[in-house]
Amino acid sequence: QVQLVESGGGLVQAGGSLRLSCAASGRAFSSYVMGWFRQAPGKEREFVAAISRSGGTTYYSDSVKGRFTISRENTKNTVYLQMNGLKPEDTAVYYCAADTGVPTTTPRLAPSYDYWGQGTQVTVSS
Repeated sequence: QVQLVESGGGLVQAGGSLRLSCAASGRAFSSYVMGWFRQAPGKEREFVAAISRSGGTTYYSDSVKGRFTISRENTKNTVYLQMNGLKPEDTAVYYCAADTGVPTTTPRLAPSYDYWGQGTQVTVSS
């Protein structure tokens, strides 16, 4: 069983920045592909970013590429999402997810992940 706990959400003005953190339990964190997804009211959950086990490969949605950066510290069992240049359309609940099995070849797809955090709210005001 893996527990994921997100933190760092909040209210920010457009153009501002936030850094989300996701702390994972367990001793095998370095073997997990990690992802961030978000869900806005009335919309489906969508992919934001993902990172390989070593951190050497990252993936981003077109809507956040160039503004968001995903990173990880395997010694701290933590993955981060640095969000710069925030826009009102970034408002959503942000979820951290872990793929603890054979590393997925489809990190942009939610079913590739088997553990999810509870989410943290990000609100961007205009």
